[in-house]
Amino acid sequence: MNHSAAVRHLKKSDPVMRRLIATVGPCRIEDECSTNEFGTLVDAIIYQQLSYKAAQTISRRFQSLFGRNGAGRMPRPEEILRTPRRKLRSVGLSRQKLGYMRDLAAKAADGTLHLRRFASMTDDEVIANVTQVKGIGRWTAEMFLIFCLRRPDVLPVDDLGIQYAFQHAYGLRKLPSEAWMRRTAEPWRPWRTVASWYLWRARRKEIGAK
Repeated sequence: MNHSAAVRHLKKSDPVMRRLIATVGPCRIEDECSTNEFGTLVDAIIYQQLSYKAAQTISRRFQSLFGRNGAGRMPRPEEILRTPRRKLRSVGLSRQKLGYMRDLAAKAADGTLHLRRFASMTDDEVIANVTQVKGIGRWTAEMFLIFCLRRPDVLPVDDLGIQYAFQHAYGLRKLPSEAWMRRTAEPWRPWRTVASWYLWRARRKEIGAK
């Protein structure tokens, strides 16, 4: 992603975005990104409906099952499928999440999930492909586009954090509608991912998060 070009465009296209950029500072979205497609989707399942700290602990325990000498690593799909369910559950995975993870591993192993073709696929094609996995919906797919594939023009309107950030940044009395957010974000194209990152960071700053 070309951060400099994105920031220049956003500053020119929207005075609210210009203010957020001045408040937040340089874009550091790459610091939050991963390059492991399968591992990112595994973690996406683990982190669902859990606090960050709890999910991080489970993820570390999960990876420790497949490492050596105390060093954990993200397993390959086939390794997950070969591992007994009881062993996988022992790290703190619920039965439902274990089912999702095994479905993810099975679809990655048999080629239903196009892990090696994502780079050449459009955003909509990636979303359609990954949402075939049980437990992965559009929101998770959009986070995957942003933080793993690093696509520059994703606007995750279903994300509650984005909705609250819009409300605060634009001084709205209530949470905005999807249609309103899409209209407001239209001038941000083709850098809606970077704009979304600034909205998230501004919201975190507002509530005192680091």
